[in-house]
Amino acid sequence: MEKMQFKAESKRLMDMMINSIYTHKEIFLREIISNASDAIDKLAYTALTDQNVGLNRSDFAITIARDQDARTLTVSDNGIGMDRNDMEENLGTIAKSGSLAFKKDMEKQEDIDIIGQFGVGFYSAFMVADSITVISKKYGDDTAWKWTSDSDGYTVEPAQRDAAGTDVILTLKADTEDENYSEFLEEYQLRSLIRKYSDYIRYPIRMEVSKSRIKEGTEDEYEDYTVVDTLNSMVPLWQRAKKDVTDEEYDSFYREKFCDYQKPLGHIHVSAEGSVSYKALMYIPAKAPYDFYTKDYKAGLQLYSSGVMIMENCEDLVPEHFRFVRGVVDSQDLSLNISRELLQHNRQLTVIARNLEKKIKGELKSMLENDREKYLEFYGVFGRQLKYGTVADYGAHKEACQDLLMFNSAKEGKLISLKEYVEAMAEGQEKIYYAPGENVERLKKLPQVETLLGKGYDVLLMTDEVDEFIPQTLMTYMEKGFCNAISEDLGLQSEEEKEEAKKKAELLKGFLSFVSEKLGDAVKEVRLSQNLGSHPVALVPEAGMSFEMEKYMKRVNPEFAMKVGRILELNEEHEAVKAMQLAIGTDPEKAEGYAKLLYAQGCLMADLPIDDPVEYTRLVCSLMK
Repeated sequence: MEKMQFKAESKRLMDMMINSIYTHKEIFLREIISNASDAIDKLAYTALTDQNVGLNRSDFAITIARDQDARTLTVSDNGIGMDRNDMEENLGTIAKSGSLAFKKDMEKQEDIDIIGQFGVGFYSAFMVADSITVISKKYGDDTAWKWTSDSDGYTVEPAQRDAAGTDVILTLKADTEDENYSEFLEEYQLRSLIRKYSDYIRYPIRMEVSKSRIKEGTEDEYEDYTVVDTLNSMVPLWQRAKKDVTDEEYDSFYREKFCDYQKPLGHIHVSAEGSVSYKALMYIPAKAPYDFYTKDYKAGLQLYSSGVMIMENCEDLVPEHFRFVRGVVDSQDLSLNISRELLQHNRQLTVIARNLEKKIKGELKSMLENDREKYLEFYGVFGRQLKYGTVADYGAHKEACQDLLMFNSAKEGKLISLKEYVEAMAEGQEKIYYAPGENVERLKKLPQVETLLGKGYDVLLMTDEVDEFIPQTLMTYMEKGFCNAISEDLGLQSEEEKEEAKKKAELLKGFLSFVSEKLGDAVKEVRLSQNLGSHPVALVPEAGMSFEMEKYMKRVNPEFAMKVGRILELNEEHEAVKAMQLAIGTDPEKAEGYAKLLYAQGCLMADLPIDDPVEYTRLVCSLMK
């Protein structure tokens, strides 16, 4: 028996395999089980043309044995096995994959589904093991072989094994203060890892497990016993045809898979074939996780390759605006790197992500149109995420989100979509009117909103901080532009009415100058308005930033917050304004008090603080005398 070196820049490459490529030590079990599944696949394929194999599909299995005293973990299969040359080629050469070579040889004849195509997964075992022994007997051979390595090199010698297949025996490292290698000999940990990574391997994974039962002849005494149990599910739900899966099975899978006590609001089952083939099962949860709006939340779908979990949270598969979606994607066509943990950014991944986005949007639109109550439940939980998705990345995803948005309708008194707003627009209405603010009831009472409602026009009342960015991002919807009812021209006046308003403003120029002078720096401009309905006054922002944006910026960064210019609009037809106008000639001091009082009322209606509350109360009291 001669000790040989690995056929590569061995030690340096081995160190990279053990310390750099894999992010979690537990990955080793997934890799070894996947290799065992590959070996069975190869013998199962051989059995299609060779009746001497003597095994049918139900006979194939992977067995796990643990010896806590000897600190060994053994993974066995009854697959194709290896001879000495195979060991030299596949185990003695790092990054050489027998499975990949097999697939390349066979794919010209038939599509072969092989998991382990990458050639380095086996060496991940050195993350937890001091040494590895592989005993294998190739189908059709009389001799078995034993390959042994401590990661510096390896030996190959004859061995004994009754039937074709392979045993991979790991001698685990000793525990340290920082690492507990013994956990990989614990029944619970092995069960958990198999369920996490290898639950959908197509062959049963069996292990002797402990159970308890009532002792015979007693009523309340229990005894422990052991039994060989199958630890994996084998057939994933998403691989079954939709018609063969009930709603109860979909809901049960979701609750168990994602540890949610509530059933989901909806599911999306996708089976796609073409340039990229994949299957996906996605869910729309009924509630948000407690950390959903924090940086700790891990979005993304679970990614599988032929039933083996590759990534627990693949963020690239679901866009940010749909980050609430949970589910799995399984594909054989993705290009994986040598560790099977990191995904290359390639065309296949992009195609899958784009298709899934369309499926999610379609499911949500269908829910909005066909099950309003369920959609309102969804929107109450995740509507804000759709809004943030609309404005993120300079509106790059607005097409995916805009049809799903909902806002409070001043006319209807409920949430409506943008499409519903446009379809219900009054004859001659050319703009989508909206009013940003903190409270729906306050917004309904604003002079501009009252005026628009009086004309038969609806107003969308936007109360979330992000809402005001949405019209600026969308610009138009169904060829209708947006109009901020508080700060922009409502477009209600004809050209003749505009000319008449200019003449009135010119006639009242002295009156407006008086008010502007008395208010001083508090206002940028004083002007007349025809949009105030029954109200005497309104305070509107100067072109640019709104009052709501001012408040938001002040909360986010008080030091650099800017104050928006105030414009005082007056309703010349209102009795209070006429009284102020008359007082200018008879009692200028009283007129000044009227001006300050109306300005303060404008601040209150705009939900802005009054500069001097004491002065305001004095003015009110002086009028009451």
